[in-house]
Formats: sequence, structure tokens, C-alpha cells
Amino acid sequence: MRRRLLLSTLAVAIVAILLLGIPLAYATHKLIYEEARQSLEREAASILGGVGFSLESKQPITTQKIAQEYPGRYITITLPGNQVVTAGARPPSDAGLLTASADAGGTHVQVSQEAREVRDAALRQLALIGGLAALGVAVTVGLAMVQARKLTLPLIDLAETADRLGSGNARPRRRRYGIPEVDRVAEVLDRSAVRIADLLAASREFASDASHQLRTPLTALSMRLEEMIEAADYPDVVREEGAAAVAQAERLVAVVEQLLARSRHDRTGAAVPTRIDDIIAQQVEEWRPIFRRAGRDIRITGHTGLVGMTSPEGLSQIVATLLDNSLVHGCGTVTITTKPGANSVVVEVGDEGPGIPPELEARIFERSVTSGKGTGLGLYLARSLAVVDGGRLELIQARPAVFGVFLRQASEARLAEERVVSGPV
Repeated sequence: MRRRLLLSTLAVAIVAILLLGIPLAYATHKLIYEEARQSLEREAASILGGVGFSLESKQPITTQKIAQEYPGRYITITLPGNQVVTAGARPPSDAGLLTASADAGGTHVQVSQEAREVRDAALRQLALIGGLAALGVAVTVGLAMVQARKLTLPLIDLAETADRLGSGNARPRRRRYGIPEVDRVAEVLDRSAVRIADLLAASREFASDASHQLRTPLTALSMRLEEMIEAADYPDVVREEGAAAVAQAERLVAVVEQLLARSRHDRTGAAVPTRIDDIIAQQVEEWRPIFRRAGRDIRITGHTGLVGMTSPEGLSQIVATLLDNSLVHGCGTVTITTKPGANSVVVEVGDEGPGIPPELEARIFERSVTSGKGTGLGLYLARSLAVVDGGRLELIQARPAVFGVFLRQASEARLAEERVVSGPV
């Protein structure tokens, strides 16, 4: 592109210079010869006047003085009586001459000049015009190279940016080049880079969330299958464990659907009035064997029969995350307490461990914050699930750790629906 732009600019410049230079050279050449002829005519008239004055005043005609006054001229003066007087050096016989003459009172004056002198002057002017034309072409080439570089380098840079986007490097460069059209393309590429970066971040976040959220159900499912293998000689136990494994697989499907909803940025939630006792009992049933293997236990206290607004799958994931967090980071018996709040239903999960380190207490729900024994995603995802259903997850006590899940009461949700006022029909 740079070469084509340079050649096209050079061609335009040469055509423009020729269109202007050729008429200028012709006019200059003609003007020089015309000025030389007029100069000879003036000189002839001037000499004629001087000769006439000399004749009238009876003074001698001094040819040497005339030659000094008009150097480079060959002057022939024909006086009355056909007397001929010459001044100046006689040009060679084969030299071309430019002549001019003047007559008055029987006196004839002829002034001659070698055409070579005029021709040399004309050639010097033509050479000057040619030099200026060459200088114009050189300046045009220089400007064309600068302009071509100014136009092509941004395009090369934009091509590199597009190639980086295609290779997965979605960092916007935010470079501008002072050319409106090119700057517009750069802005579009920067916006595309931001969108691609968001998509890549969302993809990595989804993969991380999926691996974390699926780990717990898969662990429970593998434990059920191991117990089925160990109880192969007891059909009733196998049947019971098989039914539990099927239920766990269904919950695993629900977790996958919930993760897919999160990847589609579905934040509307699917909260419905849910019996909290059923969710707690189901989670305790799954986790108690794991805790007993670790020499620990789970205890349920508080009020029964509470109903909160939540999605069963979401609350199950939140409680499972808190139990898994207690299993990894805590110790002693885990206590799950359910109780009504002022405007909510509260589910508290606590253990007898050392609790949250002071330096992590303020950032415990941030993504990737961990004490070194986990991924730092569990509490972050659990709080996200609570927010989706209109609830919240809070750290009630740091040492020993007690987390609280605050759910909307079913009566509050019904009251909010009743407050919706429709317009006149």
C-alpha cells in the first residue's frame, strides 16, 4: 500500500509540474527573446539620438565612447552622404545575430548582438525552471513518503491489534493516530477487546465455579457408591443407598442447571416458599457420614417448621458450602440453628474451630480469598446464590466461625405481591 500511495502521489505531482512547467518554459523563452529585441531597439534609438545631437552641434562622433557605453554590441552608423561608422567588435561571419535599426534625418543606425548570448540566457532560465521542477518532485516524493508512513503505520498497528485479539490477548491498547477514520477503527477494536476480555473472564469464572460447585455433590455421590459396593451382600442396604445416589445425581443435575443459568447472567432467581427443615435434613443426611469418618458430628437446633423464600437447589448449595467449609477449616461439632428473625428466616452454621483469621475477616466473601486450604470460591459463590434469591449470607461471628443465611419470609413475599397496583381497566 505504501508503494502504491507513493507512486500515485508522484504521478500526480509530475503531471501537475508538466502542465505548469511546459507553458512556463515556453513563455519564459519567448519573453527573453522579446526583451532582447526591445532592448536593441531602445539602444538603436538612443544611439540615433546621440548621433543626431553630435551632427547638429558639429561635434565628432566618437565610436570608442559608443562601444564603451554599449558593450557586446556591434553598431553600424550610416551618416548622410553614405559615410559608414562602426563601433564594437565585429561578430564572426557565421554567428547568428539579432539586429534592430532606427532612421532619422538621413542617418541610419543598426545595432547587432550575437544570438548566442540571448540563447544562453534563455537556457539558464530554462535550467532554473527545470531545477525548480526537480526540486518540486523531490519535495513531493518526501511528503508522499511521510504521508504514506503516517497512513500505513497505523494500519499495520491495527492489524497487529486484530491479530492479538484473535490469539486471545484481549488487552485494549487505546492508541490514537490523529486520523479520524483510523481512530474510529481503533475505538471499535478497543471495544471489541473489552468485550472479548469480559467473555474470557466469564468463561474462566464459569469453569472455576463449575469445578468448585460440582466437587461436593460428586464427592457425596462417590461415597454413596462406595457404600453400595461395601454392602453388596445386603440388598436392602444397596437399594437404600441406590435411591440416595439417584437423589444425589438429581441434585447434581440441578447444580449444573443453576451454573448454566449463572453463565447466562440470569439473576432473577427462582425463589419459592420452601420448608427449611427439609433442606437441612437432606444436607445433614448427606454430610453426616463424611463428618463421622473425620470423628466429628452435625447437630440441628432451633425452631422447626420455618418457611423461607429461596430456591431449594440454591439453599442446598449454600448449606453444603458452609458444611464443607467447616469440614476443611473448622473442628468439633457443627451446629445448624434455624430461627425466625425480625423480617427473615435465619439459618446459622457454626463449629468449634479457631474461626476466621483477623486479616481475612473483612475479605472472607471476596473471590479467591482463602487461608491456604481451599480455592477461595465457596463463600463467594454461596453469597452470590443467596443474593440471587433475595437473601444474604453474613459472617455473624468470626471466632469460632458462625455464618448466617438470611432468607425472606414467605409472608413478606406475599405482601410484596399484594402491594402491586394495576391501573384502570
